[in-house]
Amino acid sequence: MNVALDVLASNGVGGGEAVTFWVLAPIALACAVGMVWARNAVHSALFLVVTMLSLGVFYILQAGPFIGFVQIIVYTGAIMMLFLFVLMMVGRDASDSLIETLRGQRAAAIVLGVGLAGLVGSGAARALRGVTAAGLDQANADGNVQGIARVLFTKYVFAFEATSALLITAAVGAVLLSHLQRSKAERTGQVERMLARFAPGNYPAPKAGPGVFATSDSVATPARLPDGAPAERSITTVVPTRELTAAEAAPKGTES
Repeated sequence: MNVALDVLASNGVGGGEAVTFWVLAPIALACAVGMVWARNAVHSALFLVVTMLSLGVFYILQAGPFIGFVQIIVYTGAIMMLFLFVLMMVGRDASDSLIETLRGQRAAAIVLGVGLAGLVGSGAARALRGVTAAGLDQANADGNVQGIARVLFTKYVFAFEATSALLITAAVGAVLLSHLQRSKAERTGQVERMLARFAPGNYPAPKAGPGVFATSDSVATPARLPDGAPAERSITTVVPTRELTAAEAAPKGTES
């Protein structure tokens, strides 16, 4: 805690902190833009993971190890992995369709998003302008982590439990959406599959391999040599042979 206060009290930025920022800042910014522009939902979530990991490193550099590790472990390691599992179970492995179901919905979404961002940003700027933090010494008297835990599990315990319930509901909903429930009429058992396989017109046994010139798929039918004559060695002595018809005995290409 004392080390963190000393870092906050210093006015300069260390060389390692500056190098880390200039290395991770472009990566975080590029992944944030890629998250918005990615057409694949899984790719968008992976871009967001990289951005959140970079934010966690920034928090740690600013003498906030607790919020940094929470950002990495909870948000990136738990919540975002849950989102990825949900997306993969639902089957969002293909690009989204570019056809708009509602005319002008993309333009309206952009306008509303920019307007909402402006309202939130202006409201936060006016609310925080000229405000000095008060009560932090009392809240952090026993330590920052202990103070956050005390507030989280007393004053904000309902919001914490509600968020947990929403995450569980999202996971259960993803499982239900990805599960295909078939009726009894659509289910086929072994008996039905066997009857369909031996139905008239179907051939249950494997077909003859390529290169075997035979007039039928029976193993008792001899293969043909390049000149069209039957190959006697193609018939095993275990299987009883049958007499060849005139059409079968004739060389290939001379049948009338």
